[in-house]
Amino acid sequence: MQHQQRSQGRLSPSSDTEDIVALLAPRLVHFAGVARTEHVTRAAQEMQIPQSTLSRSVVRLEQDLGVDLFARHGRTLSLTPAGRAFLVSVERALAEIGRAADEVRADADPATGKVAFGFLHTMGAETVPGLLHTFRADHPRIRFSLVQNHGDAMLEGLRAGELDLCLTSPVPDAPDLVARRLDEQKLRLVVPADHRLAGRRRIRLAEAADEAFVTLEPGYGLRRITDALCTQAGFRPRVAFEGEEAETLRGLVAAGLGVALLPPPAVPRPEVVELTVTSPRAAREIGVAWLAERPDTPPVTAFKQFLLSRRGRLLPD
Repeated sequence: MQHQQRSQGRLSPSSDTEDIVALLAPRLVHFAGVARTEHVTRAAQEMQIPQSTLSRSVVRLEQDLGVDLFARHGRTLSLTPAGRAFLVSVERALAEIGRAADEVRADADPATGKVAFGFLHTMGAETVPGLLHTFRADHPRIRFSLVQNHGDAMLEGLRAGELDLCLTSPVPDAPDLVARRLDEQKLRLVVPADHRLAGRRRIRLAEAADEAFVTLEPGYGLRRITDALCTQAGFRPRVAFEGEEAETLRGLVAAGLGVALLPPPAVPRPEVVELTVTSPRAAREIGVAWLAERPDTPPVTAFKQFLLSRRGRLLPD
């Protein structure tokens, strides 16, 4: 039994929308062309297809819909009320398809296309602007859609087709993704300027075991790294505050609400002191990731190659 049921050549009310679109779509352009000229011969000439093909297409469209779209007057035609109503929607749909086609072609253009690029909040103030500035020296018209988020959300964005590439940490290991390590960023223990440890330059993380910590929320890569480093140091951090952005955490530290393991700031803050952690080794890997099976447009290929060329030089000095 065929999936699509018909009655006297017409689409049945139970036909799926996808079935209807698949059947009608090739004929809508023919219908619109005949409606514009109200003459099959002239429409066929304009569309550069055989007149017989065009006539059959329009007749089959009417049969499928079960509605007369044209009144015939010899070789000329005129739209019926149903045909006029249908033409409004058809022209709107064809125009929307045309706009969509123009957009995807424009996004894939090697010189002026678009890259959907995700990155961590901690890389938004300095690292990413510097990367884009350098890249656009050779690709001045490539456009970017920029998304700042935590690592797990960006990986889901890759899988959903919302992102082409993302800078994230830790470097993901998943069968549907390709990931490449680009650089390493040291983490520091940030304490208030009047803290008991503020006079130190270096510290073993175990010395902060009794401190209250301010951290990013669960699901953020830096939170997982913080928890793992504290475990290596022999304690479980006592979390007093959780946030979504590293500079907010630095502000909480400045207010005396705890200590934090954070990457270096874009701009130093006098209200805090940043201590080098000597044990365990406190650092996070930064990598670029993309979906394994998705073909790249030329702009994405160019930016991906640029990022890979920055291995070991991704982060500002």
